Amino acid sequence: MTTDTPARLLQLLSLLQTPREWPGGELADRLGVSRRTVRRDIDRLRDLGYPVQATLGSDGGYRLVAGKAMPPLVLDDEEAVAIAVGLRAGAGHALEGVDEASVRALAKLEQVLPARLRHRVSTLQAATTPLTSGDGASIAPETLTVMASTVAGRERLRFAYRAKDGTESRRLTEPYRLVSTGRRWYLVAYDLDREDWRTFRVDRVGDPFATGARFTPRELPTGSAAEYLRRSIQRRPDAYEYELDVTFEAPTEFVAARLPAWLGTPVAEPRAQTRTSVSASASAHSEGRCRIRGTTSDPLEWVAMRLAMLGCEFSVAGPVELVACARELGGRLERAAGHPGGGESGVGAR
Repeated sequence: MTTDTPARLLQLLSLLQTPREWPGGELADRLGVSRRTVRRDIDRLRDLGYPVQATLGSDGGYRLVAGKAMPPLVLDDEEAVAIAVGLRAGAGHALEGVDEASVRALAKLEQVLPARLRHRVSTLQAATTPLTSGDGASIAPETLTVMASTVAGRERLRFAYRAKDGTESRRLTEPYRLVSTGRRWYLVAYDLDREDWRTFRVDRVGDPFATGARFTPRELPTGSAAEYLRRSIQRRPDAYEYELDVTFEAPTEFVAARLPAWLGTPVAEPRAQTRTSVSASASAHSEGRCRIRGTTSDPLEWVAMRLAMLGCEFSVAGPVELVACARELGGRLERAAGHPGGGESGVGAR
């Protein structure tokens, strides 16, 4: 019998988080208490924000359902290790969909993992190689979690930094946001020694250290960290900016969910009346058309590949360099499929 109420509540919560309905009698047996105590504990969980649903019947049943807010979860050892390994694998590369929120979640999880579980996570990660690793340089997950913790805690961050020309320096910063471009991670921060805002490529950061000194966040010169990073990259002397003009045979929602925001925001376009057929891959998206007009400093070969991976028909109006890349990619795919010079590849250029 569990006489300690907090421990019993955690045990009850752990049972309810298993996706099934639990009869009240079975819960009472598992916890070694009466059914009346189970009912009181269920009420305590509801008061804490856990949406526990009760069903009527001879024995009655309880199950945890989706609520309006995300309550804390109770994970067993295996679940905690699995989640940590998955987050670490994604955080090591700037993969689409693995953004700052994912890194913050990893930082919170690793902060409370017992040493024996942290060792298991590190061992598993060292013994496995992800099939998809992204296009950017790999990053130690610990580097991202330290940075995410200082961003969330408004804590000054010190680290070593290697510039593009190899110059080494030490930086003391007030970290503002981590930003993923889909290829790389960047830190947007206020550099205290230079008394100005800076962006740092995280794969060039070494020995990040949370100083413990708190700060009041300064106002960013632009509306968002992503916009500041975009402008910062465009201002660099070695960055060449291209003007994108791409039309997609798919609704804006479909494209926006799959296209890195870094490349632009899709805007709905009227469908051309002269178009009489689309390929099988596009037929599922025949209800809409949209267009992006934006700028990028990314390698255009990578942009062409990202566009081709969307899973819908598209055509490129500009820049001419991207048109050439799309044609080369389309031809390469045609040759790989054994149909040189013929068929509809789904990669258009005009």
